[in-house]
Amino acid sequence: MGTILIGTSGFSFDDWIGEVYPTGIKKQDMLPYYEKVLGFNALEVNYTYYTLPSKRTMESFIRKTSRDFSFAVKAYKGMTHEREGMTKEQFRVFRDGISPMGESLKALLFQFPYTFLPTKKNTDYLNFLRDEFREFPSVVEFRNAQWFEESCMDLLRESSFGYCIVDEPKLKGLLPFYPVLTSDTGYFRFHGRNKAWFREPMEVRYNYLYTEQELRDFIPPIQDIAGKAETTFVFFNNCHAGKAAKNAQMLKRMLSDRP
Repeated sequence: MGTILIGTSGFSFDDWIGEVYPTGIKKQDMLPYYEKVLGFNALEVNYTYYTLPSKRTMESFIRKTSRDFSFAVKAYKGMTHEREGMTKEQFRVFRDGISPMGESLKALLFQFPYTFLPTKKNTDYLNFLRDEFREFPSVVEFRNAQWFEESCMDLLRESSFGYCIVDEPKLKGLLPFYPVLTSDTGYFRFHGRNKAWFREPMEVRYNYLYTEQELRDFIPPIQDIAGKAETTFVFFNNCHAGKAAKNAQMLKRMLSDRP
C-alpha cells in the first residue's frame, strides 16, 4: 500500500484559535503546531488560489516543517477561474514562487468552477496545463457533474492528471463521491455536506462536521485507492471553526486503528 497523507485545506484561520489552536497563538507558530501537536503530515496550501505565491512564504513553510512533511499547492485562480486574463508572466511568477518547496511539493491542485464544462476548448486547456506543469504531479478537481463520464476519466489518464475525489452535498449538478484513480496520485477532498451549498456565503458553505460513522464509510475507498497509488492525499476543506482539523484527526485515528 502506498503512503496515505492526511491534512487540511489551509491552516492559518482565525476561527481555529480556541477550537484547535490555543488562545494567544501567533500566526508564525501555527504551522509548527499543526504538524507537531495536531499531528498532521501534509498540508494543502490554499492561499496560492487568492494570490500568486512568493518564494519567501514558501521558504518559511519549508523551514517550519520537518523534512518528511508533504505539501500540495492549490493553483492560482487566474489559471482556473479567471483564465481569459492569465498572462505568461503570471505563470512564470507562480512557478517561481513554488520553486523553494522542492521535493516537499507532492502535488498541484487545479480546482475548476461549476461553470467549467467538458467542452473541446476546456479539454484543450487541460492539455495546455499538463504541458505547462509536466514536472509536477497534478490533480484536477471538477465541480460540475457533467464531467462525471468515463471519457473524462480517460482524458485524465491519458494526460497523467490525478482525479480529485470529492465528498460534497448530494445536490443536483454537483459531482458525486466517485473513488477512482487516474494517475499515481490519489487525492480526496472533503467539503462537508451543507445542503445550502448554492445559497450560503463561502465561509458558511463549509460549516459541517462529519460524524464518526460518516468518516468510517470512507475508510474502504481510501484504502482501496491507496493500495493502487504511490501517494494518497486526504484533505478536509470543511474549515469553518476548526471542523476540518477535528475531522482529519478523527480519520487519522480510525486509520491507525485498522491493520
